[in-house]
Amino acid sequence: QVQLVESGGGLVQAGGSLRLSCAASGSIFSINTMGWYRQAPGKQRELVAVIRSGGGTNYADSVKGRFTLSRDNAKNTVYLQMNSLKPEDTAVYYCAYKRGLYASPRADECDSWGQGTQVTVSS
Repeated sequence: QVQLVESGGGLVQAGGSLRLSCAASGSIFSINTMGWYRQAPGKQRELVAVIRSGGGTNYADSVKGRFTLSRDNAKNTVYLQMNSLKPEDTAVYYCAYKRGLYASPRADECDSWGQGTQVTVSS
């Protein structure tokens, strides 16, 4: 079992920046995919960005050029730097973990989830 603890998030004005962190612990397989998904009220959970243990990344089209996902394998931690935030980025952001290497795992394919952190962008 892998446990994920998220930090960061909060309220920011449009155009501002936030940084989310997610630390993994437990039975972590060295070859894995970690990332962030988000869910706005009344909408399905959607992929934001994922990063594989080798460093390869994939981003949703809506965040390309604004969000950057990185990881520190020694700390089993991933970081999502979110710049130029827009009101439509408002959602609960969830950290996810999946054993193995995947380009864009569906939400129902992920093995572990964090508790979620609220990101609110005011206009």
